[in-house]
Amino acid sequence: MTLLWLVTVGWAFSFSLIAVYLSGQVDDFLSVLIRVSLAALVFVPLLGRSRLRLRQAGVLMAIGAVQIGVMYLFLFHAYGYLGVPELLLFTIFTPLYVTLIDELLIGRRRLPLAWWLAAILAVAGAAIIRYGGLDSGTVTGFMLVQAANLCFAIGQVAYKRLTGGTTVQQVQTFGWFFLGAVLVCLPAAVLFADFSRLPAGAVQWGILLWLGIGASGLGYLGWNLGAKRVNTGQLAAMNNMLIPAGILVNFMFWNRDVDWWRLVAGGLVIVAAVTLAGRAGGLESRARTA
Repeated sequence: MTLLWLVTVGWAFSFSLIAVYLSGQVDDFLSVLIRVSLAALVFVPLLGRSRLRLRQAGVLMAIGAVQIGVMYLFLFHAYGYLGVPELLLFTIFTPLYVTLIDELLIGRRRLPLAWWLAAILAVAGAAIIRYGGLDSGTVTGFMLVQAANLCFAIGQVAYKRLTGGTTVQQVQTFGWFFLGAVLVCLPAAVLFADFSRLPAGAVQWGILLWLGIGASGLGYLGWNLGAKRVNTGQLAAMNNMLIPAGILVNFMFWNRDVDWWRLVAGGLVIVAAVTLAGRAGGLESRARTA
């Protein structure tokens, strides 16, 4: 869980940084391409130490292409229609997507009822925090975020269910994950980007460096490694901890208004969801070994 909490704190800054310094100023396709390319540059040099079969490399590339390549393309475009609070709110369904995909699409027989309850609690907690007062959330923005959520959920579950590999081996092979994302984002940028809207100045390039190396590079490695160490219910619930974390960052650094009662109440509900999923996972493990 520690890795998921650390990544959540780091990712909480990304939403506001993109909204304030990149969205509407730097072309979305170029922002995404630069971000995933920087992440790839961190990990691709390590591929020489890995001994991965071609099929396994292809699976990792496919996961990266969906989880961050296609997902970023949807998410960055959503900033053109939504503010940060609205965008965060529309991510509340991700826990349900994670749970549903794990049960229906990946072949698990049946998820514990408590994990479904944890996912529903996580959605409820997020809704408490941001329900009401929406004035800029359009249908287009909502659909873009849902598409991004689905891509993120598919990638998480798929990586979680990959077999084998020590932490060191996963670090050495993670370059394939980002190469898959680059293979999606490069042709998209070539075909659709407005190259007159390149990053300009130290601030925008500095933010893209953080987003590429920190939030994407180290962040997705940490999140996917953490996903393999928790059960599906915990992973689903943790997806919505980004909402209170992102709102806190939006308040502390950009002085946005916050409904503290809702933030605290919703945050406690999400924490309860994570705790419930953890206990249910422990009971399931003991039942299997009994």
